Amino acid sequence: MKRKAYLGIDIGSISTKGVIIDENNKILAECYLWTEGNPTEATKKVLLSLKEQFDPERYRIVSSGTTGSARKLVGSMIGAKMVKNEITAHAVGTTTLHPDVRTILEIGGQDSKIICVENGVAVDYAMNTLCAAGTGAFLSSQAHRLGVEVEEFGEIALRAAKAAPIAARCTVFAESDLVHKLQVGCPKEEIIAGLCKAVAGNYLNNVAKGKKIVPPVVFQGGVSKNAGVVRMFEEELGMPVLVDENGHLMGAFGIAVLAKESQKEGEFSFDVADMEFRTREVTCGKCANHCEIICVYRDGELIDSWGNRCDNGAIKSR
Repeated sequence: MKRKAYLGIDIGSISTKGVIIDENNKILAECYLWTEGNPTEATKKVLLSLKEQFDPERYRIVSSGTTGSARKLVGSMIGAKMVKNEITAHAVGTTTLHPDVRTILEIGGQDSKIICVENGVAVDYAMNTLCAAGTGAFLSSQAHRLGVEVEEFGEIALRAAKAAPIAARCTVFAESDLVHKLQVGCPKEEIIAGLCKAVAGNYLNNVAKGKKIVPPVVFQGGVSKNAGVVRMFEEELGMPVLVDENGHLMGAFGIAVLAKESQKEGEFSFDVADMEFRTREVTCGKCANHCEIICVYRDGELIDSWGNRCDNGAIKSR
């Protein structure tokens, strides 16, 4: 008899992540790739990658979940049984692996968040989605300017004798500061260490402002792979900061756990990756709201819609 497995997909503005877990929350398959502005195509690529790693002779996927900025769209695509926001997914994923966690720091490609946990439950959170300063996109752009791969930032930062002061509260000011440091001959490794320190400082002064950071602290998101930023967080906080090896997959892992715990089961097929999906925006003129309704089509057939604020704008699939 085949064992049950559960699929989770986290669709962000920069990256899309997917995992398949078993009944004991062990990761059976995983994938992390760039969204590239096309969440449907990114999801298809994730599913194809997961399919290659998955053993259909031993397991069958009985439930799936989606989280992230395009969770409703991708949830409709794959027939997800659980669709939840990133805060919930990240909190559940982290507390599943680290039951004693009290503070979750997360920095992704274009946004960042902090989640405060008590007794395994998220009790407070804050997000920064208005400015990309201090996020993965910010570091990537500075790496390009310096002619260095962003994946090398952490190792280079740890070699620096000191961190050059960089004003990173605004991307424009940070770039101006960086150019000035280069012009006066500041060593590149000190500038990179300064950028890592600026990311940590910007996060603590903005996203985490007013929040009590209590250990144990877990740092996740793509930027958590940067050892330089981890070091700067530890220096600023005066406490250890744990980085889980699967921290970049935590949203996908968390929503897979939620799909499992929901006990809502149904058939899932990887054939979804071969289907054509498109969306269309319709403006409803049946009342003063003028709602913008998103319609999702699979192989030309309407399968879902949302965005209407009253029954006048309801669009039913066949």
